[in-house]
Amino acid sequence: MRYSPYSLLILLAVSLSTAFAQTLPSPKEHFGFTIGDDYQLATYTQTEAYFRKLAAGSDRVKLVDIGMTEEGRHQLMLIVSSPENLKKLDRYKEISQKLARAENLTDEQARALANEGKAIVWIDGGIHATETVGTHQLIETIWQLVSRKDPETMRILDKDVILLTHANPDGQELVTNWYMREPKAEKRSLDNLPRLYQKYIGHDNNRDFFMLNMKETQNIGRQLFVEWIPQIMYNHHQSGPAGSVLAGPPYRDPFNYVFDPLMVTGIDALGAAMINRMNAENKPGFTRLGGSVFSTWYNGGLRTTTHFHNIIGLLTEIIGGPTPEDIPLVPKRLIPNGNTPFPVTPQKWHFKQSIDYSVSLNYAVLNYGARYSDDLLFNIYRMGKNSIERGSKDYWALSPKRIDAIEDAFKNDPKKVVPPTNAALAQYGFVPRGGGMPLKYYDTIMKAPVLRDPRGFIIPTNQPDFATAVKFLNALIRTGIQVQQATADFTVAGKKYPAGSYVVKTDQAFRPHLLDMFEPQDHPNDFQYPGGPPVRPYDAAGWTPAFLMNVKFDRILDGFDGPFKKLPIGELQSPEGHINGAPSAGYVLSAKANNSFIAVNDLLASGVEVYRLPNGVGGKSTVESGAFFVPASAKAKSLLDKSAKDLDLEITGVSKKPTASMTKVSPMRIALWDTYGGSMPSGWVRWLMEQYHFPMKVIYPKDIDAGDLRKKFDVIVFVTRAIPAVGGREEDIFAALSRGEAKEETTPEEYRPRLGKITATKSIPELKSFMEAGGTVVTIGSSTNLAYHLKLPVKNALTEMTASGQERPLPGEKYYIPGSVLRVALDSTQHATWGMPNQTDVYFDASPVFKLAPEAIAKGTVVPLAWFDSSKPLRSGWAWGQSYLQDGVAAFMAPVGSGKFYAFGPEITFRAQAQGTFKLLFNQLYTVGSAASSGNGHVADE
Repeated sequence: MRYSPYSLLILLAVSLSTAFAQTLPSPKEHFGFTIGDDYQLATYTQTEAYFRKLAAGSDRVKLVDIGMTEEGRHQLMLIVSSPENLKKLDRYKEISQKLARAENLTDEQARALANEGKAIVWIDGGIHATETVGTHQLIETIWQLVSRKDPETMRILDKDVILLTHANPDGQELVTNWYMREPKAEKRSLDNLPRLYQKYIGHDNNRDFFMLNMKETQNIGRQLFVEWIPQIMYNHHQSGPAGSVLAGPPYRDPFNYVFDPLMVTGIDALGAAMINRMNAENKPGFTRLGGSVFSTWYNGGLRTTTHFHNIIGLLTEIIGGPTPEDIPLVPKRLIPNGNTPFPVTPQKWHFKQSIDYSVSLNYAVLNYGARYSDDLLFNIYRMGKNSIERGSKDYWALSPKRIDAIEDAFKNDPKKVVPPTNAALAQYGFVPRGGGMPLKYYDTIMKAPVLRDPRGFIIPTNQPDFATAVKFLNALIRTGIQVQQATADFTVAGKKYPAGSYVVKTDQAFRPHLLDMFEPQDHPNDFQYPGGPPVRPYDAAGWTPAFLMNVKFDRILDGFDGPFKKLPIGELQSPEGHINGAPSAGYVLSAKANNSFIAVNDLLASGVEVYRLPNGVGGKSTVESGAFFVPASAKAKSLLDKSAKDLDLEITGVSKKPTASMTKVSPMRIALWDTYGGSMPSGWVRWLMEQYHFPMKVIYPKDIDAGDLRKKFDVIVFVTRAIPAVGGREEDIFAALSRGEAKEETTPEEYRPRLGKITATKSIPELKSFMEAGGTVVTIGSSTNLAYHLKLPVKNALTEMTASGQERPLPGEKYYIPGSVLRVALDSTQHATWGMPNQTDVYFDASPVFKLAPEAIAKGTVVPLAWFDSSKPLRSGWAWGQSYLQDGVAAFMAPVGSGKFYAFGPEITFRAQAQGTFKLLFNQLYTVGSAASSGNGHVADE
């Protein structure tokens, strides 16, 4: 048979098309098993190779390397859409950015862009690596999207641009290798993972998204908040509540009050699409609202930070894993209700079922995006526009404290007219027509000029720790906030500010996020029933980073302008510091600046002498107690020139050596406690030590029990949950997220030295001997339990006497403070508190508070370092019964033999966010020797 040239071309095209399709391997062809097979997991090495194969072989995929992980792996994002859309990605990204930022657009222009654009939908997996459904649903979803040709998939590809992102490559590699190490499939287990599945912070990698400290969160944050700004993001997690298959949207109250209403109803709409699809596919067990613990109050999670950027953030928590498990019988879960309309019955559950559920949920989200892409694009613009308008005029935000103020205004008015009520209806919140309070009580609060939301914030350059303020600004910048900088001196509200100061105005689309970073959170009083126990927040109740980082800023209530330039979105700031004065005799570094400790550690590592000035410098108010003095030398000059520039330090050069008593600084041999499986608080401190150049060694309970600690170390740091309570369980029950307890015989040899736990019988005596021989122990949070083991003259300040005369902790109905920001007073003349202000904000999470015994006060055997000097120390969050804190001691030092014991009840290093209290740890990490000279402390000709 003879073919025409045209027919030959058709045959060639078909042949090439067939060959092209054959280049796409299925997951089973690549991995050797079907995704969801019992007892099978893929490594990241295998997954990365598969993603690269799909990207090379499919015209529906573009692979993007978004950066390196903390362990040095490539973090990948696959962009999936139709071939035609992939050719126009730059245009669709531009549209998404324009609509999200909502600047200089009319509604008509926004509608036109929404009609032209595509819905940008983010789906991630694997952030918590032991939650293995997340990574594997991502693999299966990508395969379905690149291989299927059904009408729904084709519509999705046409109308959506899908960003499929791996959230934790390092964790997948660790977890899979651990699980698959057992050759017999039925013996494989995720239990007893030997270390954290993110190099430093493990599970807390999902608590880093407003600070973006880790490389992985920085990579993800740039894509979410600077590059793409999707309209929908979907964050896969585990595990679902017992007796259900998964928990999903919408979520329980409270939601954060800074949200636009469209955020809340947008989550509702997506949640309805998801649960409807599951019900239509006969997939029971979806619970929502009060059926789970998840809310939308907290900022800082991968899902939750998106809410503050007008991105509809979705979370599901699903059961399942490579080892089959049971859905247990929970009778109350079997009653259909608004939380769980379609209950699941008890049964054996397999990995493949969870994968199938997850793919269906993804398709529900993607189908919604395809069908309502124009609405999604317009609504993110509308939310942004609303934020710009609210930040451009006088605006009063509603919150619980405002409502309380309205009610108090009414209650305290002696001339008030009480509206008629029906007691039977009032208990349900019903108000009869014509009832309620007169409007004047609303106007008293919600029109009071002083209670307006701010129009902006000014961060001046002339503050004690400007470098830390810049770190705060860079956290804002990484999350897409528009920051401006003054090009000249300017005056606002009668106050003069220097050139270089930063300005953050609230008339921008991501106003909810920037308010959340500067302003206190006002969590409602949330109890199971009136007079009953409190309902624990999903995570923190208050966190305000500007407070915890001790940033000095002014809150401006009226519109203002000045010689300001807008900084490019996403461009980090790195101001250069200076050496001021004539450094012929030496240099003075402020103890108030965190970065001074980096410079000092670099000097010490290079053999340069460093001293501290216990009394500051007489006649120089800017040289505070504990400031560092470095004698002049060529090496010191070289290092400090670099430190000033790189660390944004203002270093003072002096022409005469201080005549004050100076104490020589020497580096300590630092040990940091950790445990088998890894402690997240310890991991955060390890990361901090590296960032601030403190040399240290991680030690484990066996190292402590081996004794001779003083020969090896000068200081040992114990983070929260290291030291057990007296008479309590002698183990760190939160050390690892794995179940069960690791055993010597089943633990690989390289990890056996990490086994063990701190015990009262063996470990505590060794720690006591260490201090008696001159060592220092620093304890944080619950590890201040060591004070009770040592029988120091302190007791728990938060107790009450029962009717029977027994002492007990205050019950939650009377006192309850979950993670919140509180203010404490300090004695800043103490060595432990050098560089600190007289008052500071601390992160407090049901933290220990102490009362000194009378003999401790009389003999001075315990030195208070920080205490609550107010009955209302709450700065941000929720503090029920906070008056119980007044006069309680938050931190103290006690001598033990020749050594020292430090107890810091608040979480002074919390998630590397509480930068305003880092110095409370850093000050204890130097040996401060005897006085080098003495005098009146004067420095001339600075």
